Amino acid sequence: MTWYDTITGRAWVFGDDIDTDQIIQGRYLTCLDYSEMAKHTLEIPRPEFADEVEESDVIVAGNNFGGGSSREEAPQVIKESGVGCVVAESFARIFYRNAINIGLPIMRIEETSSIPDGAEVEVSLESATVTVKDSSDTISGEPLPSVMKDILQAGGAIPWFKKMRNENGFP
Repeated sequence: MTWYDTITGRAWVFGDDIDTDQIIQGRYLTCLDYSEMAKHTLEIPRPEFADEVEESDVIVAGNNFGGGSSREEAPQVIKESGVGCVVAESFARIFYRNAINIGLPIMRIEETSSIPDGAEVEVSLESATVTVKDSSDTISGEPLPSVMKDILQAGGAIPWFKKMRNENGFP
């Protein structure tokens, strides 16, 4: 995924407590190809998701998105599905870190209930806002620390470490 500050797409609204087993079931973890695994993303809560999600669409969720196991495949299949950003009222700590580490934009916002499923939304990582296009409602979010934006801009933690190593002359 290429870095961009503003992400525009359809909102896929989920409720509270979408755990990693709902994001990608354990039975698909033996598949070593993320593009194949992504065909089953979120099939428990939204069976149509993998077939209908489009590039830059936005996942909108309530509290505790990504709870449960610490499997790193959960944010990876979301990214592989083309999702541009995940916004939620709260995230499981490990899911949050895994998303940043693989370069999946993510943002915490106070309230998601005013975002209708299927609405076109614009997420600004720089201003930490989510705007619902039809209503022009803008919801403030929690700004990402600058180092996390740098990691996302680099495409994830590994490219960021390589960039930092090269810029600082480390072998």
